[in-house]
Amino acid sequence: MELSIFMICIFVPLFFGILGAFFIKRFGYKLGLIDIAGERSSHEGKIPKTGGIGIVISFVVCSLYLKIHYFFLIPAVFLSFISFWNDLSEIKPKYRLLIHFFCSFIFLIGFIFFSGTYSFPNFWFIPILAVFISGTANFYNFMDGINGIAGITGVVAFFFLGCYSYISGFETGYTILFFSIMFSYIGFLPFNIPRARVFMGDVGSIFSGFVFACSAVLLSENLTDFLCISGFIFLFYADELSTMFIRLKEKESLVKPHRRHLYQVLVN
Repeated sequence: MELSIFMICIFVPLFFGILGAFFIKRFGYKLGLIDIAGERSSHEGKIPKTGGIGIVISFVVCSLYLKIHYFFLIPAVFLSFISFWNDLSEIKPKYRLLIHFFCSFIFLIGFIFFSGTYSFPNFWFIPILAVFISGTANFYNFMDGINGIAGITGVVAFFFLGCYSYISGFETGYTILFFSIMFSYIGFLPFNIPRARVFMGDVGSIFSGFVFACSAVLLSENLTDFLCISGFIFLFYADELSTMFIRLKEKESLVKPHRRHLYQVLVN
């Protein structure tokens, strides 16, 4: 049993992280999964995207093996499917956002009514936390703009989630899952740094933000816990919120493509 858990925690996520990125690198052009440099891009030319699909697959395999709650698994998988569809064929932002909120509500309602946890959050927190989860999913996507930033952040964030889960005595299955997700990022990263041969795509970045935010809710017993765990990706929140504040102050449309993130300014 211990060997099986060891395999699940390390080798399976590494395998799928590598396989997903390699497959997209090899067949992305033929499948039309291409990121073409645009107004907000920090790269030039055409790069295969959706390389993060291996991260999603490893999440599904590990979740099923570890018997992770379906209220956590199903919304994440459904959102990943929609994100994959968006990588293939652009979905209007308003429809994507509605789906993000829908998945957030499904997770939150399932968490409250099926996990037996009522202290934090309670029913009245659902709208606020739905904004948090949907916002984090999109923030992670917006910040996925230069080589390695999303993957390295994923490694760090899910490592700390695993440590926090272990120290706090949370369910062992989730602790193993968090470390498993970390290893899937490690498998993906060699294809993204130092030179990007594939991008994570919406299927990887939206999924990453969504699962991280849901995990923050799962692990939190109170507001202090919630703020502490959210701080694992503090730089993403700080960059995105400060950029949004500046753009709103200058009466610039938030849906308009831009290259004003702090990380883009520093790189460029």
